[in-house]
Amino acid sequence: MTIHIDALTFDVIIGLLDFERDRPQPVIIDIRAEYTYDKENFIDYADIVVLVQNELKEKRYILLEDALYGIKTAIYSTYPQLISLYIKIAKPTILPHCSVALSHTWEFSLSH
Repeated sequence: MTIHIDALTFDVIIGLLDFERDRPQPVIIDIRAEYTYDKENFIDYADIVVLVQNELKEKRYILLEDALYGIKTAIYSTYPQLISLYIKIAKPTILPHCSVALSHTWEFSLSH
């Protein structure tokens, strides 16, 4: 089973530049979380959304790379039954004429 969370959009302090540390800016998060489903072992996608928002708002990351790892750690420590996890963080307003983003995919051992 794969949970798809697309275009989770909210404002957060994230970034290296001085003006990015002063005021929140929009980020767009995409997540794919794969796991083996059974009725006793389901993942609530709404809980993942709250987890991601809280992680970014509380930590106020400077680098997107660190934000990716922070989100991954928060999700995987809460849901160790994951088989794989894809996260993409986009900053749609940081540069004129484009959105910039970083993404990563993790594959987890089935023996966890």
